[in-house]
Amino acid sequence: MTIGRVIGLARRAVSRAPMEVVQTCLITPEIGFLGDCKGQRFPQRQVTILARENWEAALADVAASTGMSAIELPWTARRANVFVEGLQLPRGEGSVISLGGALLEVTEETYPCAQMELALRGLREALSPDWRGGVTCRVLSGGSVAIGDRISVIKHKVNRKAYLPG
Repeated sequence: MTIGRVIGLARRAVSRAPMEVVQTCLITPEIGFLGDCKGQRFPQRQVTILARENWEAALADVAASTGMSAIELPWTARRANVFVEGLQLPRGEGSVISLGGALLEVTEETYPCAQMELALRGLREALSPDWRGGVTCRVLSGGSVAIGDRISVIKHKVNRKAYLPG
């Protein structure tokens, strides 16, 4: 089992507000990520997780498409709650993730929204392939999460596309 680590935590009190970086947080099935506006309103989208490796690949793609050598943009521009490194996030609904003291179930891919284009032209498209924009989760069991905590995939499910003959 591969184990990664948490390198960033952030929340926003209201939709479209700037992200507030925090060192620790509480995650519960009732509220999701404490202090974030999404958890109670959207029970299938309580916590979002982004992998550093995918974020850097997306920024590299945007840089290459614009002829720049590199682009620096904070991970919070992605508007995810949790930033991790060292772990390939699962690419399937129903996968289960252990995050600090919490257990999360992947409900879907985190689809890049129009906010990404406001942050950086071309970012929405660069985050789109292969679940690069991260995963969206519901909380199975709550707990506290802090910078440096471990993250691992407990159950990995892969969504398969159905191909019709002909």
